Amino acid sequence: MDTVETKPQIANIPEPKIQPVEIEILPVVYDIIRSVEKDPIDNTAKQKESAECSQKVLELQRTLETARATIRKLHGIEYSKEEQLRRLESLRKQLALKQQLIKKYKNVQF
Repeated sequence: MDTVETKPQIANIPEPKIQPVEIEILPVVYDIIRSVEKDPIDNTAKQKESAECSQKVLELQRTLETARATIRKLHGIEYSKEEQLRRLESLRKQLALKQQLIKKYKNVQF
């Protein structure tokens, strides 16, 4: 019978379910750029455009803050890149081990 070497597993931490968030940044940035490019001659039109541009900038700030909050909730974000890569490699080895065991037990005759 073959012996299979096992490694200590990483603690099974339940992964929190995060709903995907639609973050549309480019249309807002495009609107801001278009507002800045406009050069109305009338002062009241300039003030109106300035107010609209300010509202769009605030909207962009809210969108970015939502994106930051979502990123902070992601599982594993607190680990460095090296730690994440090490964990990924460990999980790949565990997967390969489990696949070997499944294949082995499928071939066993009872």
